[in-house]
This record gives sequence, structure tokens and C-alpha cells, in this order.
Amino acid sequence: MASESDASSIATLSCARCEKPAHLQCPKCIDLKLPREQASFCTQECFKAAWSSHKSVHVKAQLSSIGDQNSDLISQGWLYCVKKGQARTPKLPHFDWTGPLKQYPISTKRVVPAEIEKPDWAIDGTPKVEPNSDLQHVVEIKTPEQIQRMRETCKIAREVLDAAARVIRPGVTTDEIDRVVHEATIAAGGYPSPLNYYFFPKSCCTSVNEVICHGIPDARKLEDGDIVNVDVTVCYKGCHGDLNETYFVGNVDEASRQLVKCTYECLEKAIAIVKPGVRFREIGEIVNRHATMSGLSVVRSYCGHGIGDLFHCAPNIPHYASILCYFRIS
Repeated sequence: MASESDASSIATLSCARCEKPAHLQCPKCIDLKLPREQASFCTQECFKAAWSSHKSVHVKAQLSSIGDQNSDLISQGWLYCVKKGQARTPKLPHFDWTGPLKQYPISTKRVVPAEIEKPDWAIDGTPKVEPNSDLQHVVEIKTPEQIQRMRETCKIAREVLDAAARVIRPGVTTDEIDRVVHEATIAAGGYPSPLNYYFFPKSCCTSVNEVICHGIPDARKLEDGDIVNVDVTVCYKGCHGDLNETYFVGNVDEASRQLVKCTYECLEKAIAIVKPGVRFREIGEIVNRHATMSGLSVVRSYCGHGIGDLFHCAPNIPHYASILCYFRIS
């Protein structure tokens, strides 16, 4: 609680809970510049007793502020993304949000110079070669030439991701991260593979807090305590390099730190067993085992995938253990 400095003003204020003369003010209300009449309390105990209902005032104020901010952005051409990227609207779409994170408007599509080699979805949003390729179900053994191109592309992708990491801090929008990724990719002579892939509107994915993956960069500013995953794919010399990392934004709580730490350990353990002869399923088993032993669980909706001349191809690599069913015959 913050003490009210103006003694004459204090005398005219009543406690928002019990209506006794107020001597203290809610510090969050002060930050949000809310009216003092609903932010004043007689004692610390009264403030604590009122907290469960009083905090809703902060949420309403923040949502109102967001609405005002987004109205300004919409007047500048920023719009909400709808219909899986195929349309835009100035009105916040309805969605049953599972947490405090909400959708924000996105900026207009970024331009790729004419001299940059582009994949077949760059213009109309629809991949042509990839969906019908035999490499969706046949694992390709890469040639030395392909491996060399993959090394070059993945090196660029690593540098692009590092450039994105350098701008991550409280107050930076995920759209700004996307701008950095886009410009760094173009500067290296590459094309940002996600851009217009099945109408995806941005050059990378930024997944904040409860978003699992494939989050769309938008006008939301990163907040102290967030975690954000940045997923980058670069197309260079006809080859795709795909990687991602999760970053802390400011001061992150212990639960989030443990989540990211365990995830990184799962990755390291999986990489350590990769060699000729290892079954794909063993990768998922070791990841699942370590996550479970750490008190966490693995999302089964997505899996790893092959890269190369195609953005996504075989093999698909589940990062969870296979579920085997045994039937007793009587």
C-alpha cells in the first residue's frame, strides 16, 4: 500500500470497503491513474480483505486501455487476423480464452525484395510441391550437396534467431521481433519461410506464455515475467532451416524457469541419443520420461518434422512416448 501524501485530500476520502476515513491507497490504482475514491482504504487489513474483489478494477482498466491503444493502431492500418490468416477485421474476434493473454492487431504484410528467391506459396499462400511430395511419407537420405546447403541455411537461421533474442525485453512488441527476423533474413539473402505459408501473416512465430506454438506476432508489448518462444525458419538456396528457443522476459517466476529448464534438458537428452540405428520412438520416450519425472507433461498435438528442400517433410518425430495396449485373451 502507498501512503497518501496530501493530508487534506485524505480527510475527504472514505475506505472503499468499510467507508471509514481512508489513509492508504492501492499502489496498482496509482500506477493505472484510477480515481482515488475507489482506491482508498483505511488500513492494510481492510485492503487485504477487499483484494479479491478490488483487483477486478485493475483488469477492467487495463482492458479499457488496451481497447484505446488498439483503436489507435486500427486507425493506422493494423487489423485483427481472422479466418486462419485469410482475412482481417477491425473488431476483436470472439474466442474462449484460456488465460489472460488476448489477441492484438497485426501490422500489414512485410515486403520481400524481388531479387530474393521465393518458395511457391509466397504469392498466393498455397504450397504446391510440398503436400503432394513422396517425401511426406518417405524419409530422404540427403546428398552431400544437400547437407552443405542445409548447413549454410541453418547457420543463417541461427544468426537470425540470435538477432531476435537481442531485442527481447519488457515493452517490446512481438511485431518488433518479427521485424528484426524479417530484416535479418532478407539481409542474408534468404526468405522467411513462414511468411504467407498457408496464409500465415508474419515472418516468424512468437508464442507467449500459454501459447504452445505458432503464435502470430502482433502489437502486444512483452511484460515483465513473460516467457516467449521465437520460432524461425529461413529458406536459402532452396533449402529450409528451422529452429526455435524460449526466452525469459525480465523477472520470471520459478515455475516458468523450471518449465523452460526442463524443456531444454529434454532437448539435450534427445540429441545425446541420436545416432544410426536409434528408433524414432526412442526420442519421444526419453523426452516424455524426463518431463514426467520433473512433474510436467508433454503436449501431444504437435511433433517434430524433417526439413531440407521442403519446409515440412518426413520423418515426423513425436516427442512423447508411444502408448501400447495389451489385451488379455481368456
